[in-house]
Amino acid sequence: MTAPAPAPTPTSRSRWIQEWDPEDEAFWNATGEKVARRNLVFSVLSEHIGFSIWTLWSVLVLFMGPEYGLTPADKFLLTSMVTLVGAVARVPYTFAVAIFGGRNWTIVSAGLLLVPAVAAFAVMKPGTSFDTFLWIGLLAGIGGGNFASSMTNINAFFPLRKKGWALGLNAGGGNVGVAAIQLVALAVIGANGGPRVLLGIYIPLIVVAAVCAALFMDNIENVRNDTGAAVDAAKDAHTWIMSFLYIGTFGSFIGYSFAFGQVLTNQFGRTPLQATYLTFMGPLLGSLVRPVGGWLADKYGGSKITLYNYVGMAAATAVLVAAGMRKSLPLFVVAFVLLFALAGIGNGSTFKMIPGIFHTKALAKGLEGEEAVTYGRRLSGASMGLIGAVGALGGVGINLAFRQSFLSYGSGTGAFVAFLVFYGLCFAVTWAVYLRRPAAPERAAAATEAKAQLSYAEV
Repeated sequence: MTAPAPAPTPTSRSRWIQEWDPEDEAFWNATGEKVARRNLVFSVLSEHIGFSIWTLWSVLVLFMGPEYGLTPADKFLLTSMVTLVGAVARVPYTFAVAIFGGRNWTIVSAGLLLVPAVAAFAVMKPGTSFDTFLWIGLLAGIGGGNFASSMTNINAFFPLRKKGWALGLNAGGGNVGVAAIQLVALAVIGANGGPRVLLGIYIPLIVVAAVCAALFMDNIENVRNDTGAAVDAAKDAHTWIMSFLYIGTFGSFIGYSFAFGQVLTNQFGRTPLQATYLTFMGPLLGSLVRPVGGWLADKYGGSKITLYNYVGMAAATAVLVAAGMRKSLPLFVVAFVLLFALAGIGNGSTFKMIPGIFHTKALAKGLEGEEAVTYGRRLSGASMGLIGAVGALGGVGINLAFRQSFLSYGSGTGAFVAFLVFYGLCFAVTWAVYLRRPAAPERAAAATEAKAQLSYAEV
């Protein structure tokens, strides 16, 4: 028998692990799993707070009453620009882990969250100009990049057979940060606290996350950026098709997370306290059901679940249009929360499609077995950094659409009509590219998804 591999022993000074082979079961069972789980816990903590800071202004704008002098259009513009920065930040954050090390970059990325938090604390008062709020708000966008670096880092720690669970937990734990800051805001508003109280809660939490990363996380020496894979993925049409579909799922999730409270206050006259009683439910449910989308896709096929999920999203959006026209708040809230849940399911099912697509391309090239799996994993992993960034841009479009709708019609109904049309386009693209007969190489991807031996969350 082969003796178990020795435990990784990073130095206390640098905490660099020189050799890491999670696919070796003896190594994994003896020492690797314990180290990987420890890094996962503190990666989730940092990413969770990153999501909270990214969506910070979705709740800060609820504190900003008439005395701040901001119109609904101003607030939607502010949140859309924060979303934009978060989407763009995902690209460089994807490559930062290999350059600086997972532990080192988690310390830096967590510490950087102090900049937008402290800056917001300094300017959050009536009389501050909109331009100042806008520039300070842009800083919060860096929180959106934490997701990309966290996923890249944890992907390196876990073996293939464990990645789905680990990355699903990492992604879900991060996404819950959206609901968490809304719940904290609810408590602050309920206690008659101001926005600086909310920021005062999160500033020390940021410090805790950075310190924990320094004390308990590790760098892996053999993590390298594959720039060739990134170039190949960018040249592949399926990367851009899946980016379009991911705009409809994750773009909806993050866009609605920023906009839900503002729609309730501006269209239905809810107070900030009344709005925050309702807004956390959608992001929370959307985060928790994300693994369900992957499970359904594993069982029935990612393309089919994505297709029918867009039918559900379109139907929920149609109900929102009707509820807005009838001014029915209960129906509006129920439909909006359902739309969040469907966006979460779609996040899981679209991720499940990607490994099958690139695995099929490997088979078409004549590759077989482990060689085909390696090729598919390489391109699907590279494509997801780009797909994640483009998908997040959907949140920008959603907030800009709401801004224009309120300027033109005084409500969000016009924006929901536009979203309904977009979900129809996503349905058509999914059917035409991945499910339409006669069978084509693209459709074959759907048929082989279950054989790709990759979890929906691995990429």
